[in-house]
Amino acid sequence: MKVILLGTAAGGGFPQWNCACAQCTSDAPPRTQDSVAFSADGRTWHLLNASPDIRSQILATPALRAGPGPRETPLRTVLLTDAELDHTLGLLMLREAETLTVHAPAAALHAVTEHFPARGIISEYHEWTWHPTTETTLDGLRITSLPVSDKQPKYARASAHSGPWVVAYRIHDPATGGTLVYAPCLRSWPPGFDEFTSDATLVLLDGTFYGGTEFTIATSTANPAAQQAMGHLPISETLPMLANRPGTTRWAYTHLNNTNPVVAPEGAEHAAVLRAGAELPPDGTEFDL
Repeated sequence: MKVILLGTAAGGGFPQWNCACAQCTSDAPPRTQDSVAFSADGRTWHLLNASPDIRSQILATPALRAGPGPRETPLRTVLLTDAELDHTLGLLMLREAETLTVHAPAAALHAVTEHFPARGIISEYHEWTWHPTTETTLDGLRITSLPVSDKQPKYARASAHSGPWVVAYRIHDPATGGTLVYAPCLRSWPPGFDEFTSDATLVLLDGTFYGGTEFTIATSTANPAAQQAMGHLPISETLPMLANRPGTTRWAYTHLNNTNPVVAPEGAEHAAVLRAGAELPPDGTEFDL
């Protein structure tokens, strides 16, 4: 299984256009908004989330470019972890695709149909296939999911849907034994997550924030609970959980917020993550699992 990190930043990307925090005004390498492409054979590809940067991400990734026919594309499927705009706006950028299948948690699927009507907009262009997330197989790769949060996007707070709203995905390649776990949104370390990540080859873990108050400090917000309400467990809480774990799993943080000091490669926080045995891969990183 081939895996490409198309983007590794949280919503807004890095640097964020409306932010003058210490990180955004530094020389740290830019990152686009989080999305991942994976493939069983390197020819047919599937996406984990569709970021607002998906067009530039596709054009920057030779394996995803159109061809060989004039209107052919290697993209077949999008697996949404949730209904947040930074994970779904890219669907509108993909509206020219004649055929595409979208999987999402039932609540998220309802949101992109009723509250942010991406499904209705796209149906004016082409008839895609939309499925609630279930255990499935894509090109021989086995896809399972784990509910991890009931956090609703702001635009869908009026929804009466009970959730779950957010899932993590586990993608297993029986041919190689390689397993990818993608969990960019963790409000907590949920029940069953240890088993879900057990024996995984690579876990892409929520790295939105490093500490519990950085958003409040960097943005001078008057609401100290604002960061917690975003639903992301900080690296400072998950990094100790990775120590001395059995097996050979590689742990890598993704979905990095612009306020997160780990975006600076020369910083102490970046070094602390690497010293603990985890990774902070940049956009464009490729893995063979």
